[in-house]
Amino acid sequence: MKQLFAPLRRRFTSARWRTRLTLWIAATVAGLCVVMFARLADLALALFAQITSGCSWLALLLTPALGMLVVFLTRRLFPGSEGSGIPQVIAATRLSAAGKPVSGLVSLRIVLGKIGLGTLALTGGFSAGREGPSVQVAASLMHAAHRFLPNSRVIRVQDMILAGGAAGIAAAFNTPLAGIAFAVEELGRKLETRTSGVLLSTIILSGMIAIGVQGDYNYFGRLNAVADSRAIILPVLCLGLLCGVLGGLFSRLLLMPQRNGQHAVWRWRSSHPVWFAGICGLLVASLGWATGGLSFGSGYGVTNDIINHGQSIPWYSAPARFLATLATYFSGIPGGIFAPSLAVGAALGGNVAQLFDLAAQPIIALCMAGFLAAVTQSPITSAIIVMEMIDSHGMVISLMAVALIAKAVSSRLGPELYQQLALGYWRRRQRQQTDAVSATEPAKAQ
Repeated sequence: MKQLFAPLRRRFTSARWRTRLTLWIAATVAGLCVVMFARLADLALALFAQITSGCSWLALLLTPALGMLVVFLTRRLFPGSEGSGIPQVIAATRLSAAGKPVSGLVSLRIVLGKIGLGTLALTGGFSAGREGPSVQVAASLMHAAHRFLPNSRVIRVQDMILAGGAAGIAAAFNTPLAGIAFAVEELGRKLETRTSGVLLSTIILSGMIAIGVQGDYNYFGRLNAVADSRAIILPVLCLGLLCGVLGGLFSRLLLMPQRNGQHAVWRWRSSHPVWFAGICGLLVASLGWATGGLSFGSGYGVTNDIINHGQSIPWYSAPARFLATLATYFSGIPGGIFAPSLAVGAALGGNVAQLFDLAAQPIIALCMAGFLAAVTQSPITSAIIVMEMIDSHGMVISLMAVALIAKAVSSRLGPELYQQLALGYWRRRQRQQTDAVSATEPAKAQ
């Protein structure tokens, strides 16, 4: 009997299977952490709504105060956890490929900061999402798991980080297919053949964990849109151009601190980050107060009402969300732009449908995919995310088309947002490491 099971026992105790088990356990933990983050974000948004219900002026005090607190804690205790998280993951893959340390960009410390401070920022009503932060959270967990592999050379560190980032998208949006597309299109641009199967399985497993815990739901319900037809060609072209221009402008504005760092505003921001966060928080609160709360939070609630309940929204909803998201990003809090970008696209689509008396749901879906693709310049990922979130596979061709058109227009207005931001993190880490080496050389000489 022992001889009969000996080959099977050797197979499951081999380095290959121990590697797979390590990766799958890490993917499970990553999926559970992303789900926990989602639950905490929902509680934070509900708490903010409860606090400001009937006393909307409280946001003028709460939002700036929490923004200042979050930025203070971020810079003091959790540097590297600010912003979206996706640029940090991209930079970490590049640094690890060059053999450089990446603990300042992906680590267990950053997991705590990203979830805790990201949740606290949403309690203040900031226009931020949790999807980008979920990418950094999952990538950090997978990076930490690399040390437990039986043979660390079997899978490269950068591949672990890449797989973790994609698993974060899969779990955050409940769309494993979008996670795979994101891994190829945005994070890594390529996967090694020898490890792609195992790494893709971790992405799928993380997404399945999210589905198992939260149920097989669609993020914004089911959109009853018509299938692709010739009638959709003209709207696709027009909306692709519109979303490309607006999304490209949005992306270009987000890059202003990096591109124009010597401007007086951004120099003052570098010198007084906490006070700057307070000013940004006051701007976010003022926009939310003036619009009746339409620009507060991640935008899930408003977007869900637009898609599933046909709620008409005023013309200023999209511009207010646009500006609130810019102010939130400039503040330096941990928070992403995926969900707010989808909310801007949904509001824009609702306004266009009302203005031209068109069927609302297809136009909303097209604008969501188009605006997100223009901002991120990741058209395939954007189309898949929207298609999976609203469970409208009949629109796959039109969603892909509008995303590709919007990306083409946006690329004429500026570079890829995440890649450019990642370049900033990469250069900053290189300077820090160079300075550290320069500081140690005199000591050695003495």
